[in-house]
Amino acid sequence: MKYIDLHHDLWQHAVGEDGPKPDPDPAPNRLLSLEQWHAVRSHWPADLPVAIEFPNDADIAQLAPDLDRIALVVLDFPKWTDGRAYSQARLLRARYRFAGAIRASGQVLVDMMQLLHRTGFSEVQLRGDQSQAAAERALAFFPQGFYQGDVHATAPVFAR
Repeated sequence: MKYIDLHHDLWQHAVGEDGPKPDPDPAPNRLLSLEQWHAVRSHWPADLPVAIEFPNDADIAQLAPDLDRIALVVLDFPKWTDGRAYSQARLLRARYRFAGAIRASGQVLVDMMQLLHRTGFSEVQLRGDQSQAAAERALAFFPQGFYQGDVHATAPVFAR
């Protein structure tokens, strides 16, 4: 799992003097909202990597036609008790075979690390009061793996 420090993040929002640009110019390492992506997708160069911030209350199938052009999908946890982003990540990996990075952002707690990993997240932006060292320990709690399958090993233990 890769841990993201927003002060040193490669991906940057497309903002102007008055806030987010509704129709940003193509540039490397842009982090776009879903609305910005819909505004630029028809003329955005196909070889220019882009990251999309995707709301957790939207249908992830909207991104399916564009996944080969997207390098990173940022999924939001507005509350730590709202697990819709887990389902979105699992769909991206299992159904749509998305090979790019999937980042968890928002109210991301150390307690969520195991499920984040099992559902397909590859990057995490921990909430400010959470410890990266504790998150790394949480990922190591079950070194033998899990009985059920997940996005990394779909078959259950008895079938492997």
